[in-house]
Amino acid sequence: MTTTEMTINSPPTDRQVAARRHIAVWLFGICALVALMVTVGGATRLTDSGLSITEWKPVTGAVPPLSVEAWESEFEKYRQIPEYIRVNRGMSLDEFKTIYWWEWGHRFLGRLVGLAFFVPFVWFFSTKRIERRLLPHLGFMFVLGGLQGAMGWYMVMSGLSERIDVSQYRLAAHLGLAFFVYAYMFWFGLLLWRREMPGAVRLNKERLIAAIIIGVVFLQVIAGAFVAGLNAGFVFNTWPLMDGALFPRHLYGLESFWANFFDDVRTVQFNHRMFAYFILLYSLILVWSVFRDPALKNSRGRAVGLLGTVFAQVGLGVSALLLHVPVRCSIALRPQRCIDRAPCHISSLPLSYLQDVEKQTMGSTMQRGS
Repeated sequence: MTTTEMTINSPPTDRQVAARRHIAVWLFGICALVALMVTVGGATRLTDSGLSITEWKPVTGAVPPLSVEAWESEFEKYRQIPEYIRVNRGMSLDEFKTIYWWEWGHRFLGRLVGLAFFVPFVWFFSTKRIERRLLPHLGFMFVLGGLQGAMGWYMVMSGLSERIDVSQYRLAAHLGLAFFVYAYMFWFGLLLWRREMPGAVRLNKERLIAAIIIGVVFLQVIAGAFVAGLNAGFVFNTWPLMDGALFPRHLYGLESFWANFFDDVRTVQFNHRMFAYFILLYSLILVWSVFRDPALKNSRGRAVGLLGTVFAQVGLGVSALLLHVPVRCSIALRPQRCIDRAPCHISSLPLSYLQDVEKQTMGSTMQRGS
């Protein structure tokens, strides 16, 4: 064993063990901010506000326009891009301020997430409350947060020159990375709350069932991003039928088969629906399997909670589809649509359930071996 390995694997101090729950609370707080940021991002998308700020200034951009001249300058920059020229020509300064504040708020939350991560991290580190084997994970979380900001600007860039909207591919990457960051932090938060440290997850049948639903939910998030990016949610506003049929005409109609999954609005909405049905069915099977296995009796509450959350999410999605809410919808209706765009909370329960399964099956194995 090398000196580096001995240092990393050295036993934690009493202070570090005692700090695990404090670090968990900190990570859960960051998760809440990330979920809020995704929700505000949904509102930014729905109000067509994402291209209102045409520059990326990570530091000085935290200060909004404070004078009439500053507002006019920002508005003039916006008037140069295709979205204004082809969609919003004639917009007043007051109307521009409305969309500007949505985008500024979204970016401000991003800066707040970075600050809320960095400052406590420095304190935990300087007071030697972070275990050495946890440091690489926390560092990786911070790097991912920075990449998320860069990905957001990369997405905005796609709508500043030729398009009147951002690329659906970059939008999916932006949302997918946010979802991954959330899940990564939440997973470690759960472990540290139990005063445990991460280890290898050994997959068996029960753990595989839980892991699969996490993966499928992630795919559904990505599919939803393509629905949002293509405005595919406005194509067929009926349920359960699409164009009068369960399987509408002209599905997968593009010449390139793979392009249908990302560029054809009809197919993109259909796939999003099918993923939702699969998740609902799979959740029912998961609950049934949990109640059949006495070793997993302590996970029954979370399994039922997961199923209830999936039903609620499906209900929100169907409601948003049937209401066909205009893009510039009222403040009262906007949160429902934003929740439909921000399913971070769904990942929390399967992640927690997977750790429960891991813990309980390990305990059952030890009992059988004794």
